[in-house]
Amino acid sequence: MIRVGAKYQHLAIPNVGCACCAILSRRSLLAGLTMAAAGVALMKTAPAQPAPTPAEPKRGILFSNVKLFNGRIGVPKPTNVLVRGNTIERISPAQAQAGADANVFVIDGGGRTLMPGLIDAHAHVTFNTISMPELIAGDPAYLQIRMATGARDLLMAGFTSVRDAGGPVFGIRRAIEENRLDGPRIWAAGTMVSQTSGHNDFRSLADLPSAGNPGVVAGVRFRYSAVADGEPEVHRVVREQLMQGANLIKLALGGGVSSNFDPVDVTEYTQAEVAAAVADAENWGTYVTVHAYTPRAVRLAVGAGVRCIEYGQLLDEPTIKMLSDRGIWLSTQPFLDDEDGIPTVPGSENERKYKQVAEGTDRAYTAAKKYGVKLAFGTDIQFNPKGAVRQGFYLPKLARWFAPADVLKMATADNGELLAMSGPRNPYPGKLGVVEEGALADLLLVDGDPLSNLKLFEDPGKNLVVIMKNGKIYKDKISG
Repeated sequence: MIRVGAKYQHLAIPNVGCACCAILSRRSLLAGLTMAAAGVALMKTAPAQPAPTPAEPKRGILFSNVKLFNGRIGVPKPTNVLVRGNTIERISPAQAQAGADANVFVIDGGGRTLMPGLIDAHAHVTFNTISMPELIAGDPAYLQIRMATGARDLLMAGFTSVRDAGGPVFGIRRAIEENRLDGPRIWAAGTMVSQTSGHNDFRSLADLPSAGNPGVVAGVRFRYSAVADGEPEVHRVVREQLMQGANLIKLALGGGVSSNFDPVDVTEYTQAEVAAAVADAENWGTYVTVHAYTPRAVRLAVGAGVRCIEYGQLLDEPTIKMLSDRGIWLSTQPFLDDEDGIPTVPGSENERKYKQVAEGTDRAYTAAKKYGVKLAFGTDIQFNPKGAVRQGFYLPKLARWFAPADVLKMATADNGELLAMSGPRNPYPGKLGVVEEGALADLLLVDGDPLSNLKLFEDPGKNLVVIMKNGKIYKDKISG
């Protein structure tokens, strides 16, 4: 209820007039007329506001007169590909040449091959070109610089995206994303998780027993190694990787070449421990991949919900067929007894283990091809100072099992599908590994026909004349 004084009590009663109301009404009318007049005058004297200027369109880059490998098939007819911003805007026949556009920079392909940027599904950006002794005893600040130059070398070799399968790569990725460093897109697994005496337990015997050495060893402190035993510890360490920004999780489920205390044939972790990691990864919308060579280790992994296997050179046909039947990815590498083998000391147990793995490479690829397994291409270059120089030599090795078009598809469109499996943890939403409208503009212009000659990638300095990532040109030998 509104209470008013006696003098103005009638104001609460509608349609009742008086002298005071008349005065108030006249004053209100005069004030209103004065304000209206001032508004009209302001409208007459104030300058007209200009219409908003339309935003200028983003500058385009046109690859004209190119042959195309679109990530799946070759398109031999001359083609134009227009990139605007960080995506491919239009693909059209070269004959449908548009008029000159000052806002489009033209790169005359001259009949060269335009293709998606290469994707390495098993990289180690932080130690691909750093030897094991350097990594163990080197100055961390110096090693960071070496890692940064290694990331740049990967991009200059034509690898615009990599799935980092183990290592403290989060800082390098951030520097790349902030344009402080040239390098590929990186999907990071973080530190590979290992059991005690597993493939990523690089403690020495002098560090045992653990209870007597509570201090954190250097490998763990600098996040190259992570040891977790039992489900609670696995949960903790996996969640620490996710906390840092991991896009997938990697576990060691079997012995390895570079580790000293686990034969290749052993199986590591129990199914319950692996399932713990899978649960955490799935809670974050991503997946687990595992380091495993043998049927026993792989079957344990698949039973726990793992969706990708790294290596697998010692698998039998029934296990490889099981991978195909269940739609599990096999990310294997063309390990051969050649100059690109993982560096080991001659005569050592590590050398023997590498030869054991290399002997299984042919069987693994042959069976995977026979059963139509989802195959990813990766290099797994590690501890090799010549690794960056040799990056492009891995694709031609696959020609002994696959046609060049199938090799390129594996290293582009197929690997792009694997990267997308990170779901909401994918750091680069958008389509990769293909040349199609709307896809992210990661492109290579190759001086030659890689569909008939994979050895072109062995000399990227000469044969990759344009390298583009995310619509930005990092190398252009045509325009200068």
